[in-house]
Amino acid sequence: METILIVEDEYPISQVLKVYLRKAHFQTELVSNGKEALIKFDEVKPALVLLDVMLPGIDGWEILKEIRRKSDCPVIMLTALGEANHRVDGLNKGADDYISKPFIGDEVVARVKAVLRRVKRDHHQVKQYGHLAIDLQAHRVTVNGTEISLIPRDLSLLLFLAEHPNQTFTRDQLIEHVWGWEYEGSDRAVDLSIKRLRKSLKDWPKEEGEIRTLRGLGYQLSVKND
Repeated sequence: METILIVEDEYPISQVLKVYLRKAHFQTELVSNGKEALIKFDEVKPALVLLDVMLPGIDGWEILKEIRRKSDCPVIMLTALGEANHRVDGLNKGADDYISKPFIGDEVVARVKAVLRRVKRDHHQVKQYGHLAIDLQAHRVTVNGTEISLIPRDLSLLLFLAEHPNQTFTRDQLIEHVWGWEYEGSDRAVDLSIKRLRKSLKDWPKEEGEIRTLRGLGYQLSVKND
């Protein structure tokens, strides 16, 4: 069952959404403010977020911005602001869809399913760099046809780099996108993860690509056929 994170401070509305989504065989997680939303997002890694714009503390736009900095998880905005300019603004900021209040529960479920279908279609792809194949949806990595076993954090780091080939990221950026904004450990964790990945990918021919260190800049997945 896919998990939908509902970020809504009006209790009656969140309960209606919960009932309709669970009837449609989704799991749900409910939070009522922005700070809780960002923490819960990292905890449950939802399939989709239903995000109210008007929230106490951090508003929906800021939450959307934070989510987009580290994830392409689909987000549907919920708001009482139904004017066309607000809808366009939300889509331009990275929202996948926009539903105005008041809404019909069945419509919300239909829109959730439609967005998830589109995302699955778009994201089911295998990044192929010579003998290295990375299935972004199945979270499967193979070299020369042999599956490589990676610990979850190293896998998340490789998936992120594979989605942004030949782009350089600092340690701080990788911490933010892969470890999460609440991580309080040393940035040395990035170096150690990179070291383990290089060892795991030792059979990937260097002429096809490698995880490069750019001194003073950061790391990148350097590939020849992107």
